Amino acid sequence: MAEKPEGRGIDKQQEVQHLVSQFQIMQQQLQKESMRLHQLEIERALEELEATKQEQAYKITGSVMISKPVKELKVELKESKEAIGVRLQSLQKAEDRTNAQLKDLQEKLKKFIK
Repeated sequence: MAEKPEGRGIDKQQEVQHLVSQFQIMQQQLQKESMRLHQLEIERALEELEATKQEQAYKITGSVMISKPVKELKVELKESKEAIGVRLQSLQKAEDRTNAQLKDLQEKLKKFIK
């Protein structure tokens, strides 16, 4: 018995939606992992700056290394850490939304298959 072409179209569309959702989740996870690593680097740099008794430290900007006051570097790093924290929260919310969409799609697929 031949299948209806419309049924295959719906299956294909749902499969594409599922693959797009999976792609988005993986992309967000990679971004989150990269952000977490950057956040750890910042935390380590802050720890080193807290431990130093020097008044000046070096910062790499592009391909140039410049000397800056430790106090200024601490402020810059703390601001960067905060910005990354906000971005991580945003990525987590986006991932949660995508997971919810996947669950909805899964429920629709279950109903469609029955």
